[in-house]
Amino acid sequence: MRRTFFMLLVIFAAWTVVPAIHAFAQSSGDDQSDADKKKKKEEWDLKQAPLPQQKNAGPCPFVKVLYDAGRYEEFKDGQEASSAVAYTGEIEGLAASCEYKGAAPIHNKVAITFALGRGPQGLEGRKTYRYWIAVTHRNKSVLDKEYFTLPVSFPAGQDRVGVVDTINDIVIPRADAKVSGENFEILVGFDVTPAMADFNREGKRFRINAGGPTVAEAQTGRR
Repeated sequence: MRRTFFMLLVIFAAWTVVPAIHAFAQSSGDDQSDADKKKKKEEWDLKQAPLPQQKNAGPCPFVKVLYDAGRYEEFKDGQEASSAVAYTGEIEGLAASCEYKGAAPIHNKVAITFALGRGPQGLEGRKTYRYWIAVTHRNKSVLDKEYFTLPVSFPAGQDRVGVVDTINDIVIPRADAKVSGENFEILVGFDVTPAMADFNREGKRFRINAGGPTVAEAQTGRR
């Protein structure tokens, strides 16, 4: 608090002194050349010093995709076949940052990159996906979980869409200043059915071909 007050005093002093200096320069320098006036102005103008950046009180929480919910595969009538694929989705990447000082809560920002596809049975040009973000006590219990909607439009003639969805403020309270971000995890996943989770758990996936609205053969094997 004292440091903030001192900085305010310095700024206020600068506001009061600068006009007086400029007034003096104008009253005594009427006969000066433009070059002399410019030089004097550069000498007396106050430059704002950059403020030092404070680092976080500790590391950020771990952020990752839950494997069982990292992909979305919707089939017509539950048939796991390329001709039965309606809509697909995959979380391709995460970018995260956090900020916290002292005993303050941890404020997190997460950007999620989605690759979304429309298969032969995707009859509508629009699809609303759902996904969730959960905050956990690392390797323990879930502290909070929230669901988000992701409306997507597939332009005519296109079967794939890339979307980046950013959640700007995920707040994690802390008991005291000794609790660092590494005690927590932020998990991300699609809102999937039990059958979809089993499909993902077995390492299966369908991907839209680059050339048209057909679907590639299923690929097996975990990442």
